[in-house]
Amino acid sequence: MQFKTNNDDPNGNHVLAIPIFQKQLLFTQHKQRGIEFPGGKVEQGESSREAVERELFEETGAIASNINYIAQYQVHTNNGSKFAKDVYVIEVKEVQNKKDYLETEGPQLFKRIDDISEAHQSYLIQDDAILKCLERVIELGYYSY
Repeated sequence: MQFKTNNDDPNGNHVLAIPIFQKQLLFTQHKQRGIEFPGGKVEQGESSREAVERELFEETGAIASNINYIAQYQVHTNNGSKFAKDVYVIEVKEVQNKKDYLETEGPQLFKRIDDISEAHQSYLIQDDAILKCLERVIELGYYSY
């Protein structure tokens, strides 16, 4: 894991958003995995920043007011491949109600990950790298509970 700033060039092929809305963390309810932070793949011709804005809106209906690049880490898959994930903290100005959230069931707000029952937590929000990114968000003063 490498901590980053807006002066660094985000060049990952996946993105993760840690969105904050109304002094709470904004998650999405993935239909299969459970509650997790929004994110996904960077599509061809799309920048990492464009991808995180798109994924945020697709999965939660959220509109960003401020986006800050905070980290990048490597993900090693079970089949031996790896990819880079860019992590952003996002201040959300509004959440729009949508009819379709694609592979998710839409937005979920919680103060802390511990407020989500273990049975409903995606394995992704239990990942050490993601937990370290959330700690970094708090250290940088973007969020407190």
